[in-house]
Amino acid sequence: MNKKIKLLEADLPKGFQNKWGSSLLVKKRLLEVIEKNFIKFGYSPLETSPMQFSSIIGNSLSEDEKNPMSDIYTFSDEGSEVSLRYDLSQPLINFYKQNYMDLPNPYKRYEIGTVFRRDKPGSNRYKSFGQCDVDIIGNFEVKQANADLCSIIGSIFTEFLKKSEFVINVSNRKIVQGLMDQLKIVNQNQKQKVLRAIDKLDKPGFGFKGVEDLLKKERRDQSGAVVKGANLNDDQSSKIIDFLKIKDINELKQKIDNPLTNEGIKELEELSEILSYGEYADQVKFNSSIVRGMDMYTGNVIETNLKFEVKNPKGKVIDPGAMCSGGEYLITKFKGDPFLGCGVSIGSDRLAWALSQKNNIKIEEKKPVLICLMEEKNLNEYYEILKVLRDNDICSEIYLDSKKKLSRQLEYASKRGLSLAIICGENEFNNNTITIKNLQGIKGENQISIPKEKLVNEVKKFL
Repeated sequence: MNKKIKLLEADLPKGFQNKWGSSLLVKKRLLEVIEKNFIKFGYSPLETSPMQFSSIIGNSLSEDEKNPMSDIYTFSDEGSEVSLRYDLSQPLINFYKQNYMDLPNPYKRYEIGTVFRRDKPGSNRYKSFGQCDVDIIGNFEVKQANADLCSIIGSIFTEFLKKSEFVINVSNRKIVQGLMDQLKIVNQNQKQKVLRAIDKLDKPGFGFKGVEDLLKKERRDQSGAVVKGANLNDDQSSKIIDFLKIKDINELKQKIDNPLTNEGIKELEELSEILSYGEYADQVKFNSSIVRGMDMYTGNVIETNLKFEVKNPKGKVIDPGAMCSGGEYLITKFKGDPFLGCGVSIGSDRLAWALSQKNNIKIEEKKPVLICLMEEKNLNEYYEILKVLRDNDICSEIYLDSKKKLSRQLEYASKRGLSLAIICGENEFNNNTITIKNLQGIKGENQISIPKEKLVNEVKKFL
């Protein structure tokens, strides 16, 4: 008696997705524009390994103190702990330290790839997604590098959006670091929790109250889950909240005065001066809440946000988060002298989703001409037609089953949204002609018969 075979269920792990159709075409078009601009600004391509040693990726990415690697996919492989890359920055840093003697200084690179995070999946939030990074590493003038990055963002975003539809928010880590020093917040763990709390200000469900809870003892979310806070006192947390309400550098100068904060303000003013020489200065705005949650950042930080409504797949208006983030950082974890880094990362999947709702990306999918099969005995002649079309750079395909009726073949063409079909039966072969059917035309007026030698010219008229 045969055992019943258990069939597999077609599904994906939670937090992952397939892409196809128009949404994938929008992303591909976006990637073309991003890469074109990266190259235009003088950056060279790099492709790093998606698998890295876990020790290189780091252990300060997760907010789970008991398991700091909880957001990273980690495996044992031949006696080593290895991880899927969490971002494209750490693999770049590893590559640069391995090869810096053979690279120009500074080294300007871009990389477009997929990253992996064991985040909790949510509304349009996935565990695997695309990033497009552009970085400068080595020795360079930081204010010029930051201005270059802001200009790249402006150049890319204005290809799809009006200037009123996005903003490039900037701040400087030294400003809030100086404030924490002034407030006698000296514990490194506390400092990191303060930065992460501030970084959540614009996240759904947080606001000033949520940040204040995280600055103090703990925050309890709607599900009842408790996140331990930075354990600041009332005076410390209220002064940080007051700082977050400042949106103007001149006001900041009047309210906070310490050497490190003043240094950060000066660096922002220098950035503003360099930006004034270009065309995107008006897109760049000071925002005190921009601190970036990771501890690698040292000076100016950048976050680009949209200024129009974005909806999730269920049609609910959501906060899509930052579309492009980054800033300047100092690399000290490898042996040898520290070196500077400065870069931004564009979330390509997130941005493509938002732009698809604006219908601001024109996509032109080159669909093939379909050669229908009527007579199996003439198969070689159908392939001759196929060769003529392809030799003239006309996308084309031949139907893969000569036993199917013509109606089924045309149904296939319709389902694919094809515009032209080539139909040749016994009469056409005898008369050395070809029938072209315009699948998008008016019935009764959408079919012509032409001499075989005019095929290419007539097909190009339709396309």
